[in-house]
Amino acid sequence: MNPLVSAAADSLPTTLHAELRTLIASSRQRLAGAVNAELTRLHWAVGQRLASDVLGGERAQYGSQLLEQLGQQLSQEFGRGFEARNLRRVVKFAQAFPSAEIVSTLSTKLSWSYMVAIVALKNPQAGQFYAQHAAQDRWSVRELTHQIERKAFERTELASL
Repeated sequence: MNPLVSAAADSLPTTLHAELRTLIASSRQRLAGAVNAELTRLHWAVGQRLASDVLGGERAQYGSQLLEQLGQQLSQEFGRGFEARNLRRVVKFAQAFPSAEIVSTLSTKLSWSYMVAIVALKNPQAGQFYAQHAAQDRWSVRELTHQIERKAFERTELASL
């Protein structure tokens, strides 16, 4: 067999493997991003519904009992992500980000893990600051947590005075 043909045939599987590997990895990454975005939008929609129908108006007195009951039912059906503690978290998320458009934009850049860290903050302006910077500067969740711990928002506020 011709040595040039043999060398080309030997490199084809390596090149083809590399190209296919890149295609598969890229597709999986886009798929994971789409799933994360949809989960974030789902959590926001659940939070919006709970905030308006369960915790608002006349139902506020027994809203927390209702959240416990809903949490038990939903977690039995859909798993740990829908326990009462997480339902309270999605309500805080919906209250912190009342606009569906903002959530839709953020959800393409930040997964639910980012939102969990952000909604734990007591200051809504701090949450907006960290969400914006995490998306804009492509912080990892670990970096976001680090920035929150070192009080980047508070230091920025002090610097602007």
